[in-house]
Amino acid sequence: MATDAAQTSPRPMRADARRNYERLLVEARTAFTEHGTDASLEDIAKRAGVGIGTLYRHFPNRTALMSAVFQGEVDGLLARSRELLASPEPCRALVAWLRAIVAHASTYRGLSRALMAAQSDEASAMSRCSLPMREAGSTLLARAQRAGAIREDVDIADLMQLTNAISLAVEQSPDDPGLADRLLTLTLTGIKAQPAPAQGGSAK
Repeated sequence: MATDAAQTSPRPMRADARRNYERLLVEARTAFTEHGTDASLEDIAKRAGVGIGTLYRHFPNRTALMSAVFQGEVDGLLARSRELLASPEPCRALVAWLRAIVAHASTYRGLSRALMAAQSDEASAMSRCSLPMREAGSTLLARAQRAGAIREDVDIADLMQLTNAISLAVEQSPDDPGLADRLLTLTLTGIKAQPAPAQGGSAK
């Protein structure tokens, strides 16, 4: 009798199906870069040389296609977060990683909105991107908090939403290249731990 694992394991793709899948990802990445994540799925399928039915067989909806397209970039961000764990300055490491997220999300118009929505919908295909990034950010945040650089009441979910909101603002202001850094600086000012008040003092 077959085991449950054997029954649920995905079958390897045939060579032609794998080629279609890869072509769809290439064309989708190009279309999302040029036209944003609202790019026509019919046009993506046409540019890949397949019918729209083939696209939907591989990617049942737009969100699933977006998740597959962005997975490579997410892997890069996760690798960057692991590198930053070795930084001697935990606060700078956290900010550097948030800046990398803003740069990534700003590459594709509409991605920041999708990531914001995925924060509250773990059933979404985009959660494959958002959840690992939230876990990586949580590790960097906790390290900065242990170092006393970031307030203890800062939550990673709120910080990720703020970062995605900055990405959305940058997306809407392409003629302001300094906007991301200014908004990240404001965010850092808000989440930094405040020095403890001096003890004692002269009596009145």
